[in-house]
Amino acid sequence: MARTWLSVTVELLGGRGEELWPWPGRVFAVGPSHTFGDLANAINDAFARWDRSHLSMFILADGRVVTDTETGTEMVESSGGPITEAVDIESAKVARLLGLGAEFQFTFDLGDGWTHRCVIGGDKVDPLEVVGLRPEVPVPYWGWGTIPDQYGRRWADDDGQSPPPRRPSRPHPMLLHAWPGQDQVPALDVSELGAAVSAADAAGSLPRCADMT
Repeated sequence: MARTWLSVTVELLGGRGEELWPWPGRVFAVGPSHTFGDLANAINDAFARWDRSHLSMFILADGRVVTDTETGTEMVESSGGPITEAVDIESAKVARLLGLGAEFQFTFDLGDGWTHRCVIGGDKVDPLEVVGLRPEVPVPYWGWGTIPDQYGRRWADDDGQSPPPRRPSRPHPMLLHAWPGQDQVPALDVSELGAAVSAADAAGSLPRCADMT
């Protein structure tokens, strides 16, 4: 396959009033048919956004805003600043609006303001070379940094005030290659296995053999 895809580097600058440094980043392969909506979903996947009930928005260097049509229209009408035009995030294609070397902004959750710097690489890429396949959606193929939780939670019940739970005295058995334990493995019914083998019941015998491993 020819090098027809864009390589887009996305770095998370900060959010929730906090500036991150060093900026965690991911590099995405973006195809000619992929929309800004596709890219937004890929970024939110890669940066571990589990609550998607928030707006995603791109701002291009020429002042255009790429988001849902209703939000975009409201922003253009109410803005006295550099926003000049609204573009539909679900239909506008990244490769059609932006060229090599273009810099643009992506924001997830307009309240918490998770702000990303996006830069298209100077050369196009072949997805078979960088990803190993031709994916249906944009995918990351390189990355670095620690991704913060979108609400700043460090454990399941974190309320922002309570101390973290005490660390277990020993690593989890999965980390010690000691899981599952013998008491978790179902007992092998030898007579049932023998009957299955005698009857040439591969479907019946294979799961039982798997239980023995």
